[in-house]
Amino acid sequence: MAGYREPGFQDRIAVAAKARDNALNRLKSKPPVDPDVVAQRAAKAQEREAAQAARAAARAEALQQAKAEKLAKLAAKAAPPKTEAENKAARDARYAARKARKK
Repeated sequence: MAGYREPGFQDRIAVAAKARDNALNRLKSKPPVDPDVVAQRAAKAQEREAAQAARAAARAEALQQAKAEKLAKLAAKAAPPKTEAENKAARDARYAARKARKK
């Protein structure tokens, strides 16, 4: 029975060359990419990017509108100065609501 023989330098070079040839043959055997398929993929990618940009613009618009509404509410709230009686009535209403929740 023959024992294990350590592969020499020439053996390793031959194995590497064979692997390289196999990889090259696999690459050559692949069918070429059809230009129509490439064009379809590019068109789909462009559609996806356009839809994504539209969604981002809609989100930005909604955020801008929400900020504007919030600023308008703050401005409306701060515009008419309240009298001491109005402040006291609001404070009393909050106090009454708090007491009612505790019961």
